[in-house]
Amino acid sequence: MGSNSSRIGDLPKNEYLKKLSGTESVSENDPFWNQLLSFSFPAPTNSTELKLLEEATISVCRSLVVNNPRTGNLGALIKVFLSRTKELKLSAECQNHIFIWQTHNALFIICCLLKAFICEMSEEELQLHFTYEEKAPGSYSSDSEDLLEELLCCLMQLITDIPLLDITYEISVEAVSTMVVFLSCQLFHKEVLRQSISHKYLMRGRCLPYTSKLVKTLLYNFIRQEKPPPPGAQVLPQQSEGGGLLYGLASGVATGLWTVFTLGGVGSKAAASPELPSPLANQSLLLLLVLANLTDAADAPNPYRQAIMSFKNTQDSSPFPSSIPHTFQINFNSLYTALCEQQTSDQATLLLYTLLHQNSNVRTYMLARTDMENLVLPILEILYHVEERNSHHVYMALIILLILTEDDGFNRSIHEVILKNITWYSERDKYLHTNCLAALANMSAQFRSLHQYAAQRIISLFSLLSKKHNKVLEQATQSLRGSLSSNDDPLPDYAQDLNVIEEVIRMMLEIINSCLTNSLHHNPNLVYALLYKRDLFEQFRTHPSFQDIMQNIDLVITFFSSRLLQAGAELSVERVLEIIKQGAVALPKDRLKKFPELKFKYVEEEQPEEFFIPYVWSLVYNSAVGLYWNPQDIQLFTLDSD
Repeated sequence: MGSNSSRIGDLPKNEYLKKLSGTESVSENDPFWNQLLSFSFPAPTNSTELKLLEEATISVCRSLVVNNPRTGNLGALIKVFLSRTKELKLSAECQNHIFIWQTHNALFIICCLLKAFICEMSEEELQLHFTYEEKAPGSYSSDSEDLLEELLCCLMQLITDIPLLDITYEISVEAVSTMVVFLSCQLFHKEVLRQSISHKYLMRGRCLPYTSKLVKTLLYNFIRQEKPPPPGAQVLPQQSEGGGLLYGLASGVATGLWTVFTLGGVGSKAAASPELPSPLANQSLLLLLVLANLTDAADAPNPYRQAIMSFKNTQDSSPFPSSIPHTFQINFNSLYTALCEQQTSDQATLLLYTLLHQNSNVRTYMLARTDMENLVLPILEILYHVEERNSHHVYMALIILLILTEDDGFNRSIHEVILKNITWYSERDKYLHTNCLAALANMSAQFRSLHQYAAQRIISLFSLLSKKHNKVLEQATQSLRGSLSSNDDPLPDYAQDLNVIEEVIRMMLEIINSCLTNSLHHNPNLVYALLYKRDLFEQFRTHPSFQDIMQNIDLVITFFSSRLLQAGAELSVERVLEIIKQGAVALPKDRLKKFPELKFKYVEEEQPEEFFIPYVWSLVYNSAVGLYWNPQDIQLFTLDSD
């Protein structure tokens, strides 16, 4: 290579790219490949740099689309890569930097070309491009029809078998990214893909035996959160003033753009470190979620989902059931720790939901933990900072809480935890959501030692709903009076609004009633708050929708009000609480009407893929390292305008 830096705008003129995409066939044994693959540049680290790279290479990609049916150069490049990967593990053990560097570059080019091809054509057309060889235009060889499958298998082997070292980190990230690109055809379809060529290869044939090993590796990549190597440990070190052995050797291989490629042009500094602490962990998690949400084949279930649903703890010595394929073991303690630490991202929360909902081994393990607050607090923080989160992230957090509160053991143990110094929390009003109430309802019978603030917030929420109910009722009455004098304007549907509010009020009353019925003596602060705001409940005593559930609440209010009246006026807070605690022992429990236990369960939608597949791909679109798609091409979901 020469020693001159070039601008990204020179890419379309680069002689090696022009030869790759031109009309001349290049044999896989041609020295040209060593020249093409001997480039070095800091990887793009943001969407702006990636967009520049895509725009500069689009003409090259389109030229290859036109000429590849005659030249078969895409297949030749892939065969060069495949032949190199056979020696990759040995090269890593021998610290063969140059060999790994060039193999990484081959995969980087393949990934860029694949992404461009997938954007431009159907899967069927893409498959044909893998079969073209140096023959008459449009002809192909039957013995090369599985080159696409061979490449996918090779990527899976690379991800699972190559040891993760400083010199192999980048090629590991690139292998994961290329698999994501292979599956990205979903981005360019409005409807969920239920049949796909890439799905077919991944779910049967030569790729299938790698299922459990791939899922396990991707999970461990997420668990370990390995950071990229420091600049001095990269495959190709940055150029120093005098150059180094590796740089000097590379400089003698080829000339042109691929020298010291900097996206910012001449004199630019090395690219900044990726914003994500672990690109490999991020990409691995995204790929894992994509694989887990592939639709089932017509004749077989998704094997990657099967693997995620069935893996066990390394401490579990019980034999694997023969009826469950693709299972494996992983360290649950490490997985739990990683999940607790990574809940700031959508994809980590989605993984937690997936495991709790689908893997009974993981769910049982987590519910048995004595430090569940380490998991629950990050989920509560997501809800607390709701304005900063997207609606999907909040929804996942709510469903996780609902799943956890379905377990009575969790509801008991979580109330035994005393929290101090929650740095992210300050007193402020929060929003209302039915799933929040459902989770509260699940726990209500197990409420223990509710803090005075928590008790006040329960009653304050009821107060807010009561005011909303009265306001809508008043609007409905005024609207009805107005309609008697005018028949021109249609009446607003206040009845529907009232029904919704009354359903939520009913849930709140059921939560309060459940606590009073099952654990009144454990929650004097709730009784105190109830008595302090007793007037709120007066209007609902005779309401037909609430009469039954109000019986117990009215009884408790009447009983404790009488005892306070007997104690005299000017009572301190401490004295009131003392009277409540004494009264809780004296209250005849048989006078409290028994209601069915509150238990709300999470029920997945009939077609969950209609929600989860667009959601997962939106995460890939927004979070993937080193991948950029033109927003104008995306069909699967609607992008927010700037």
